[in-house]
Amino acid sequence: MLNSKNRLSIFVDGNNMFYAQQKNGWFFDPRRVLSYFKHEQSDVILVNAFWYTGLKDPQDQRGFRDALISLGYTVRTKILKEYYDDSSGRYSQKANLDIEIVVDMFNTVEQYDRVVLFSGDGDFERAIELLRSKNTHITVVSTEGMIARELRNATDRYIDLNDIRDQIEKVDY
Repeated sequence: MLNSKNRLSIFVDGNNMFYAQQKNGWFFDPRRVLSYFKHEQSDVILVNAFWYTGLKDPQDQRGFRDALISLGYTVRTKILKEYYDDSSGRYSQKANLDIEIVVDMFNTVEQYDRVVLFSGDGDFERAIELLRSKNTHITVVSTEGMIARELRNATDRYIDLNDIRDQIEKVDY
């Protein structure tokens, strides 16, 4: 029987990670991410993997989303909204999926003992604190310069994407 402390759920803030990967100059492979965390420790059972992303329109990223689903991810999407940025005087697009991520975290909390959150967004600080109070082990994956100090301080473990690049980088075969 598996130790119940090894039930793992992965939550990927796709938009946040897109910018982190762009900053790093390389992209990770969603398949290799699952494999890495399933095999990082013995007896890990992956119970859920969620991927959240904003879309320009309902057909945007269709092939990528289908590939994620075939790998076992549950994909949550939201249409991008346009916002005016007073400081830059420009419009930008954003799809804030923080609520969806937190809802899924708490909706499935009885199914896992460990969480890996791919995000640097400080808005997750309180959710992470609450999960830790339920004895859930939290790992946050992001990159330097893109992780909020509050989130990094709230987590049990922080992994910089660059530290696991060899294990998760997307490579062309």
